Amino acid sequence: MRKKLIAGNWKMHKTVPEAQTLARQLADRLSDVNFADVAICPPFVDLYPVSLILREKESKIILGAQNMHPEPKGAFTGEISAEMLLSAGAKMVILGHSERRHIFGETDGFINAKVRRALEVGLVPILCIGETLEQRKAGKTNDVLREQITKSLAGVQIDDPHKIIIAYEPVWAIGTGVNATPEQAQEAHTFVRGLLAQLWGEQVAQEVRILYGGSVKPANAQSLLTQPDVDGALVGGASLDADSFEGIIRSGF
Repeated sequence: MRKKLIAGNWKMHKTVPEAQTLARQLADRLSDVNFADVAICPPFVDLYPVSLILREKESKIILGAQNMHPEPKGAFTGEISAEMLLSAGAKMVILGHSERRHIFGETDGFINAKVRRALEVGLVPILCIGETLEQRKAGKTNDVLREQITKSLAGVQIDDPHKIIIAYEPVWAIGTGVNATPEQAQEAHTFVRGLLAQLWGEQVAQEVRILYGGSVKPANAQSLLTQPDVDGALVGGASLDADSFEGIIRSGF
């Protein structure tokens, strides 16, 4: 039985004091949550300050980062290494988010290098994949997902399904207020799980968690989270408020 994971991607929001306040609120409100794993992914500058709050509260909330560079160190101005994330308290890292792909031009090959590096140092990558509206209308959803999966995970061997997480985020649903229907999400997740079985075998594929992301809110979370192959959610804007994030976490259980 795959345990659900609800992860909040704070994107470029929250100053250090604001991040600590939200982390404190969530730690207090979610102290009784054992039915699902909860993760929060603040901006880089907030990671260590938030880790202090989670440690102080003895919270089970998992700390994650939003990105990383595949090199361990070097002349990469403005970048953050996997080792830096670990030293700040991060356990997970979001990789290949559509905003990184489409705004910053990250390729599947570059994302693959990040995934491999994260796994090397013990960070759990949350690999994001998803199609644009134009690609969906053209009937290319499966083609896009197949290419992103096979290229982003090229050469990656997984024997422990808990070492990696996949997040299906249709680009047309991110920040638009329009989410995929539960049926669309389930269809995509089933397809992705089949691809993972081709890479790593059926047993591993059945245990890897596949999250849905894209305008997830308390009002639609239950219908999405109760789909058999939807193992949780990667939440954007709704994770910036303690009420809405808690509502999503408790809605599907």
